[in-house]
Amino acid sequence: MPRRLALDLYSDGVRNSLQDRLSRVQGQVRGVAKMLDEQRACLEVLQQLASIQAALRGVSKIVMRNYLERCATDAIRSDDPRAYDELMDAIYKFAR
Repeated sequence: MPRRLALDLYSDGVRNSLQDRLSRVQGQVRGVAKMLDEQRACLEVLQQLASIQAALRGVSKIVMRNYLERCATDAIRSDDPRAYDELMDAIYKFAR
C-alpha cells in the first residue's frame, strides 16, 4: 500500500500540538520521579500517573484522527484491500 513521505504525514499545526503535549507529559513524568524521591504519598503519585495517562490518551486521539484523515483515507482510495486490515488493527489497538 502506498505510504506518504514522512514529512507529509503531519501538518505543522498537528505536529506542533503533539510536540507541545509530549513535552508536557515529559515534565509530568519527571515530576512523578521527583515525587518518588521525595517519598510523597501514594495517592498523590497515583493522581499524577492518572493525569499522565489522560494526557497520553489525548495525544493518541490526535494521532488517530490524523491517521484516519490522512493515511487511512489515502490507503482506502488506493483500493488496496490491506488498507482495511490496517485500519481494523488500528481501531482494535486503540479501542481498548
